[in-house]
Amino acid sequence: MREELRVAAYAVCVRDGHLLLARWVSRDGLKKWTLPGGGMEHGEDPYDTVVREAAEETGYVVEPTALLGVDTNRREYPRRLGARADFQALRIVYEARVTGGDLRHETNGSTDMAAWQPLEEVPNLERVSLVDVGLRLWRERPPSGHLALPVSS
Repeated sequence: MREELRVAAYAVCVRDGHLLLARWVSRDGLKKWTLPGGGMEHGEDPYDTVVREAAEETGYVVEPTALLGVDTNRREYPRRLGARADFQALRIVYEARVTGGDLRHETNGSTDMAAWQPLEEVPNLERVSLVDVGLRLWRERPPSGHLALPVSS
């Protein structure tokens, strides 16, 4: 089985009771809300990654203001020719604030829409588990940056 590791950085931006989200589109067309962010490029600092990715996906310039924590997610999935992959995502989660730019949707990327969603409506959205992880880190602010119990969704 092939092992794959993806390191990514994400932003939790909360303003006036709303959370900034981007709608991720899977290869098979499934759409779910996620935190703005994405994969690090080789040699890139995670701080710079979250700034770059938030701008690409939302149009906003963000300033990370706190490191909320690090999360990991692991799953297996099928690859071509019957092979399987053991995939692990290492997700660095920052609190961030918008400092400039204008809200817009990404074109030709992994997301198709960006929007401010009311915090009380987030549990009703079709979303990836990272949204719940990010909100828990933002609310609980564990000193270790690690959540005690896994988030289910």
